[in-house]
Amino acid sequence: MADTAAASPPEPSVETVVAAPVGRRRRSAALSGLLFAGVLYTLYFARALVVPIVLAVLLDFLLKPLVRALRRVGIPEAAGAAIVVLGSLGSVAAATYQLADPAREWLASAPASLRQATDRLRAVRRPLEGLNRTAHQVQQVTGEPNDTATREVAVKGPPLTAKLLGGAQAFITSALEVLILLYFLLASGDLFLQKLIKLLPQLSDKKTAVAIAREMETAISTYLVTLMLINLAVALAVAGVLALVGLPSPLLWGALAGLAEFVPYVGATVMVALLSLAGLATFDHLGHALLVPGAYLAVNSLQANVLSPLLHGRRLALNPVAIFLAVLLCWWLWGVLGAFLAVPLLATVKIFCDHLDRLAPVGEFLGR
Repeated sequence: MADTAAASPPEPSVETVVAAPVGRRRRSAALSGLLFAGVLYTLYFARALVVPIVLAVLLDFLLKPLVRALRRVGIPEAAGAAIVVLGSLGSVAAATYQLADPAREWLASAPASLRQATDRLRAVRRPLEGLNRTAHQVQQVTGEPNDTATREVAVKGPPLTAKLLGGAQAFITSALEVLILLYFLLASGDLFLQKLIKLLPQLSDKKTAVAIAREMETAISTYLVTLMLINLAVALAVAGVLALVGLPSPLLWGALAGLAEFVPYVGATVMVALLSLAGLATFDHLGHALLVPGAYLAVNSLQANVLSPLLHGRRLALNPVAIFLAVLLCWWLWGVLGAFLAVPLLATVKIFCDHLDRLAPVGEFLGR
């Protein structure tokens, strides 16, 4: 009996029972952190592959309703996908052609315009330049002379022409990848959803999966269409007010303003700076010049505070902090194109989380 009692395992203490789940939670948090870092690492170094896929999937959500509308009138999905892709490509090419001449003229006159804007700001800069000269004189009086000659080291890189050609080649390659993948996504219809349904074992799970997929697709496509319409309205409104102000090439500036709306905060800041320079270079009077960025800010504020909340609604309103962090993260991962994709991606993630009970808190955090 004594040997049996000695061989029996000791009873667990309270500290052991409490420490076990804590240790599991710590290991789970560490594994989640490593998984997140691995995903970021993959997205960063595989951006040449990931970005075209993400863009093609978002465009698929945007254009899928058009393909289904064509199918309802008797046009097969493959032919409908070709019509939609070629029509979209033609629309972009036509808009680019219409804006090519104003953009070329603006780029040609940009150096002279910048010099004019600098000259007209001289009255504001003159006190600062005097303060800078005074500080420099004080430094010369109080500082020690430095006789050591400063050596300039010039690091030669590839010429500008090679950089431009390389960038154009990469852009054309990525555009072709997006167009080809987009066509196959549109032409395949519900193929991926059907494959997913076949993998589910029970009929109830199949019905639930179909309902969630349909609702998510409708919500995402509605959001993307609404976002495109809002940005188009902003472009037309900015072009109209700048034409009233008297700024040359208002359609070009309106198109740039519409594109800038895809990058919240950063895009508006860049547009204010560009329009300020354009106003200073165009108009002699400072008040008239500042009216140009002021008109843009008025349209932007109306869009952000009235138009977007009215059309998107409370359910698809996004948290400003989450938007800012998403723009920074996507810019770091994928560059300028990532900044353009940040808001549609964030909205897609929010809609996805809203439809899954386990991820509903994440969707609540991303919302306003």
